[in-house]
Amino acid sequence: MKNDKPMLLENQLCFAVYSTSLAMTQLYKPLLDSIGLTYTQYLVMLVLWEQDGLSLKTLASKLGQQSGALTPVIKRLETDDLLKRIREPLDERTLCMQLTEKGHQLQRKAEQIHQCILEQCGIDMSELSALKQQLDQFRLKLPTHIEC
Repeated sequence: MKNDKPMLLENQLCFAVYSTSLAMTQLYKPLLDSIGLTYTQYLVMLVLWEQDGLSLKTLASKLGQQSGALTPVIKRLETDDLLKRIREPLDERTLCMQLTEKGHQLQRKAEQIHQCILEQCGIDMSELSALKQQLDQFRLKLPTHIEC
């Protein structure tokens, strides 16, 4: 990092995070294409494989998204018969996501993708774990808004 030139692209933390995220997404793309998912759909499925039956609001919160941004993704997953949207009987305003049998079965294929990505990253599990922990801690420190 060149401290005397703070506005250089190569000195921007935001670009390092962005370009790394983009590279990871591109790495996943052909593997996810093979099972019919986009990266965002994959993230939704990961959350539901961990805890099925979540509300749209909870699902969006876990992904750091707005509910409205996930609605088209959820609708596509429902069209592909991977999940069902179910209204909560006690509060019809609450929409819950329930995996279908096809959605559950897709998890086995996704586990193969996860293993392939780990093998291709070129770092061992302890490094990967430490990096993920640092990124998680950094994300938690980010403010929700900035006043300058």
